[in-house]
Amino acid sequence: MHAEAIKKTLEGGGLRCTPQRYAVMAFLTKHTGHPTAAEIFAAVNRADPRSSRATTYNNLRHLVEAGLVREVAVEGRAARFDIKGMRHHHFICDRCGKVEDMEWYDVPKPASGSLGARVLRECELIFRGLCAKCAPRQAKQVSGAGDQVSGNAHKPRWRLTPDT
Repeated sequence: MHAEAIKKTLEGGGLRCTPQRYAVMAFLTKHTGHPTAAEIFAAVNRADPRSSRATTYNNLRHLVEAGLVREVAVEGRAARFDIKGMRHHHFICDRCGKVEDMEWYDVPKPASGSLGARVLRECELIFRGLCAKCAPRQAKQVSGAGDQVSGNAHKPRWRLTPDT
C-alpha cells in the first residue's frame, strides 16, 4: 500500500492522517507477521524518535476502533495486531505463541434468538494448538517419555461439523 492509499484508508475510517498514525499503518502494511504494540512502537520510534509509546498505543486503539486494524488477543501474552485487508482466521500456537493466518471461510450465523438483544458485527475463528515448528517437538517428547499415551489423548474435545 503506497502513501496515498494509506492516507485514503485512514480518512475512509474517519481518522486524520497524522505522521505517527501514518507510520503505524505503513509498518503494518509492510509487516507480514502479527506484531505486538511494543514491536510496532520500536519500529515506528526507530523511523521517527519523536513518536511516543502513548501515541503509538493510542493510534493502535483508534485504528482498531475504526475497523482498519484487528487486535488478536493471545491468552497470557501481549495482544498482536493485524491490518485488515483480506479476511482470514488465525491459528495461535499454545507453546510459542506464534499467530498465523488461516484461510477464511464463512462461519455459520448463530440460530435466531440465541443472541438475545445482542447485535452481531462479525464472527471469526481462532484456532489453537501446536504450530508446524512446535508439533514435532511435542511428538518427540511424548514418544521419548516412555509413557503409554491413551488412545483418547490426542482426540479433539470438539470438532467443527458442517450444517446438515
